[in-house]
Amino acid sequence: MICAVDPWDTEWATEKAAEALLYLGRNRPACQENWRILDEHETTAHEAAMRRDRGAYLQTLSCYIYVGLDEALRISQGAA
Repeated sequence: MICAVDPWDTEWATEKAAEALLYLGRNRPACQENWRILDEHETTAHEAAMRRDRGAYLQTLSCYIYVGLDEALRISQGAA
C-alpha cells in the first residue's frame, strides 16, 4: 500500500522564511553581525520542511526570530 503525502508548498515556505529574515533585517540589523548563531535554526527549519511539517516549520522560524533578537540585544549591550 502506498501512502499519499501532501505536497509541500514551497512558495508558502519561502514566503515565511523571507518574512523572518526581513523582520530581523529591518528591526534588528545588528544580528547580521553574527548570522552563524542562526545556523541551528536554519537546519531545524530545513528538517521540518523535509517532513512537510508546517507547525514545526513555523515554530522553528519563530525561534529563529527570537534568537536573532536576543543576539542583536547582546551585541547592542556589549557596544554600550
